[in-house]
Amino acid sequence: MRPYVALAIFAIAFFFIATEKANKVKVVLLAAAAMVLLGLAPGSEVFFSEHEGIDWNVIFLLLGMMIIVGIIKQTGVFDYLGIWAAKRSRGEPYRLMVMLMVITAIASPFLDNVTTIMLVAPVTVVVCDRLRIPAQPYLIAEVLASNIGGAATLIGDPPNIIIGSRAGLTFNDFLVHMAPIVVVVFVAFVILTRFLFRRSFQYNPAEVAAVMALQERRAIKDGPLLVRCLIVLSLVVAGFALHSVLHLEPSIVALVGAGAMVLVSKVDVPEVLREVEWSTLVFFMGLFVMVAGLVHTGVIETIGRWAVEQVGDNYLVAATALLFGSGVLGAFFDNIPYVATMTPVVEGVVAEAPDPQTGESLWWAFALGADFGGNGTAVAASANVVALGIASRTGHHITFWQFTRYGIVVTALSIAMAWVYVWLRYFA
Repeated sequence: MRPYVALAIFAIAFFFIATEKANKVKVVLLAAAAMVLLGLAPGSEVFFSEHEGIDWNVIFLLLGMMIIVGIIKQTGVFDYLGIWAAKRSRGEPYRLMVMLMVITAIASPFLDNVTTIMLVAPVTVVVCDRLRIPAQPYLIAEVLASNIGGAATLIGDPPNIIIGSRAGLTFNDFLVHMAPIVVVVFVAFVILTRFLFRRSFQYNPAEVAAVMALQERRAIKDGPLLVRCLIVLSLVVAGFALHSVLHLEPSIVALVGAGAMVLVSKVDVPEVLREVEWSTLVFFMGLFVMVAGLVHTGVIETIGRWAVEQVGDNYLVAATALLFGSGVLGAFFDNIPYVATMTPVVEGVVAEAPDPQTGESLWWAFALGADFGGNGTAVAASANVVALGIASRTGHHITFWQFTRYGIVVTALSIAMAWVYVWLRYFA
């Protein structure tokens, strides 16, 4: 009975989030409270459990990066980059979108997706405001590009870190097995955006002419501060890349970086804290508790084990189930707790594989499904939620369905291409 109640609470909350009939923060807090009060979530353990509770690594990673971005914003560098991008694209909408997507996709494999979006989204808003065009299509395209690009490496997407740790896969393993299909999918996505967003492309000659006349260097308000901030940001990025060597969680790297940024900038701390998306952080906390209810009552594990039982010893079917199943489930549950929950299930299936190559193929199918499934809905990945929060805060509100209708198409394309890749590489 308890699993059904937990599933019902989650479904009702998801309905209100998807339809935006109520504030999403209120919805997740009420749903989380219901899970705890009914004994469906693990009580006080929800604050401490790694697999059945709030993922504080995600929360503090977000907090640290929000503070870092808030301080960098005061240097005027986002205005500079916005003017530069607008001038380079000459205001042509599709060219501008491709430029922003490429920047995002190149950064995502080396930064986590959330960090990438927090750095690129403010630039996007600035350039769209300058050109008097809607920012929503560009922000959506960037998030989708970030989730695709981040799949290429071990550190590009948090689910990859979880999978790599459990499966014993290295940075180079991800680069060799994931990067090729990621490049192909991204190229297909770039072509697809020409048609997906064709009705949103606007060209305003007067605004473009005004932007072309601007001198981007004048946008920099504090050059020395910018230099100090870039040095700290570079060290933070290096920390992310070397976190497995340094044995430091990305959240610790982000928090240390935020503290260093505050010290070198001498900014007004209360002013910087006003830049933090507190509603986004609270939303994540509530969402983690909701998912904890499904984990604690065995809903997700039951679904996973049922899927495994259906495939038997046919490992192509198993890889297909993991790929498509993770793509579908990952679209409705945040892919971080989803992967943390399903990883032991996948490990059990891999242990029964007849040879190491077949076992690895299952891990790659799982990783591709979880990563690409992060584009499925507006709440499927951390970067999605953060982008929607930034959009709302800057006056470019993106609804759940406005994001999801594009995300579903891109996810379907990505998963289909990934299946062909897995079949050709491991089973053909």
